[in-house]
Amino acid sequence: MDNFNYAFIKTLGAEGGYSDDPDDKGKETNFGITKATFKDALRRGVISGTSSIRFLTVAQVKTIYKTDYWFPIKLGLILNADIAAEIFDTAVNMGRSRAIKIVQESLNFLGEKLEVDGIIGPITLDAIQKWINKDVRALFICLNGFQFMKYVDIVKNDSSQIKFSRGWTKRVQGYKKG
Repeated sequence: MDNFNYAFIKTLGAEGGYSDDPDDKGKETNFGITKATFKDALRRGVISGTSSIRFLTVAQVKTIYKTDYWFPIKLGLILNADIAAEIFDTAVNMGRSRAIKIVQESLNFLGEKLEVDGIIGPITLDAIQKWINKDVRALFICLNGFQFMKYVDIVKNDSSQIKFSRGWTKRVQGYKKG
C-alpha cells in the first residue's frame, strides 16, 4: 500500500462522519472536512456531485484530503509511512500550518534549529528525513507529544472544548515498529 492510502485509512478511521456540533466553533464537518473546505473544494472543481457536506462520499473525502493536505505539505517526499501518516492526520485535524509547526517544534526539541513558521520547505523536509534515518521513534513520539500539548492548550483556553478531549486522545497514535 502506498503512503497516501496508508495515511488516508488511518485518518479516516479517526474521523467521525457528519457533525454539526454547536460547541465545535460552529463548524459543520464530515469526515474531518469543514464546511468551508467543502465549499472551497466545490468552487475549485476538486469535487462535484453534491451540494451538501452531509452527503460527502469517502471517494470525495479522499480527493479533498489528497488535494488539500497531502500534496500541499509535500508528504509524498517523506520516506516513512508512519511519519507521513502522523503529519497528515494532524494536518487534517488541526490544519496544515499547525501540523507543520508541530513538526518544526518536534525537530527543534530533538536539536534542530528550524524557524517555526508552519511552512514546509527543503530545510524542514531534510530535517524530517535526517530524523527518520537517525531515530524515527523519537521523532514520532515528539510529533505526538506536541500534538497532545496543543490539545491541552485548546482546553485550557476554552473549557467548552473538553468534550472533544477523549476523541482527540485517539489521534495521538501508537508507534508501530516494523
